Amino acid sequence: MSSDFSSSSFDLAQTHPGLGALRMACLLAESGAEPDDEALNLIYEVVNAGCLVSANPRELWPELKRGLMTQEPSKFLRILRRCGALSQLAPEVSALFGVPQLSDSLGQVDIGAHVLEALDEAARRDAPVAVRFALFVMNVGKSDSPPEHLPVHYKHVDRGHPRIEALCARVGAPRDSRDLAMLALAECERVHRVSEVRAGPIALMLERLGAFGAPEQFRQFMTVCACDFCAHPGHGGKPYAQAALLGRALDACAGIAGDDPDALATARAEAIAVAFNSQRWS
Repeated sequence: MSSDFSSSSFDLAQTHPGLGALRMACLLAESGAEPDDEALNLIYEVVNAGCLVSANPRELWPELKRGLMTQEPSKFLRILRRCGALSQLAPEVSALFGVPQLSDSLGQVDIGAHVLEALDEAARRDAPVAVRFALFVMNVGKSDSPPEHLPVHYKHVDRGHPRIEALCARVGAPRDSRDLAMLALAECERVHRVSEVRAGPIALMLERLGAFGAPEQFRQFMTVCACDFCAHPGHGGKPYAQAALLGRALDACAGIAGDDPDALATARAEAIAVAFNSQRWS
C-alpha cells in the first residue's frame, strides 16, 4: 500500500457507500502516512448520511475484520472515531473512551485507550481475528458503571453480555469470534487474579475455558488475556505469569480421564495440588 494514499485514489461509488467508508478507513490505516483531511471529510459525510447503519451486516464483517487485522488496528479505530463511524458501527466500544478503570501500575487508565493498546499488542503477536475481536468488545459492559463506583465496574459482565450479542449481530461477526468474546468477558479478569493457592478452582477454571475439550479456543483465550495484561502501562514485553501457571496445571492433568464429572474434577484438582505442592485443592 502506498504511503501517500488519499481519497483521490479511492472511489466510494464502486461499492455500498458505508462499506466503502470502512474500506477507505482500512486503507488509510494500512498506509504509512497520516490520513489527509479530504479523506477524513469524505468518510464523515458518508457516515453522517446514515450509509454505515444501512449496510448489510454480512458485508460489514469483512471490512471490520480487515481493519482489525491491520498491523496497527488502533490507527484504524482512531480514524473511525474521528469520522464518527465508530459511534455508529460499535457505539458500545465508542462509549468506553473517557471511562477509567483500575491498573496496577498507574492507578487508573482510560478503557478506550487500553482497548487500542491491547489490539496493537495482538497485532504484534500476529493474533487471529477472533482474538482481536474479543479484545475489541470484551469491556463494553463498563461504559455506564455508576459514577460512585468508578474506577471499579461491578456487574459489568451482566451488562456486557447483551451488548456483545447486539454488536455481533450488527457487524455480522461469526460464531467463533462471538464465542471467544463472551468467554473473554466472563473469564479474563478471573484469570488475571488466579494463583496457586487453591487447585480445585483452577481445575474448574480450565474446564470452563475449554482447556480439555477445545484446546484451540483455550490458546486463543490465553492470547486475549496476555494482550490485555501487556496493554497496561509498564507491562509491555513482560511475560504473562498466569499463562505459565495454567499451563503447568493443564500439564498436571494430562492423561486423567473418566466418565464421572465429579470424580474427574476431583482427580484433576488433586493432580494440580501435587504439581503446585499445595495443601488446598478444594
